Amino acid sequence: MTRVKRGIIKNKRKNKILKLAKGYRNARSTKFKQAKQAVIRAGQHAFAHRRKKKREFRKLWQVQISAALKPFDISYSVFIDALNKNNIDVNRKMLALLAQENAEAFEAIVEKIK
Repeated sequence: MTRVKRGIIKNKRKNKILKLAKGYRNARSTKFKQAKQAVIRAGQHAFAHRRKKKREFRKLWQVQISAALKPFDISYSVFIDALNKNNIDVNRKMLALLAQENAEAFEAIVEKIK
């Protein structure tokens, strides 16, 4: 590789990192070394939080289903167990959506397992 080409590639690599670090505070957005560390760390957090988001939504759906079951005097765990025993395959996301938007359908499911 020629000297000029090597310099162009090096600048491209640096500019890519600095572009990703745009908006970060202080030296993390302008100095290459700090920007690189910040971008790597941000990527690690983004990766972990994409997985964490799935856990948090499942918790939310469980709380919503549990709240919808209060008038029927059924606990969440008993309800899920009854669904599994009756081979009713509806995931928690759909159950929470039914509980919020279509109370009659949710009530029909509850009556079916009682």
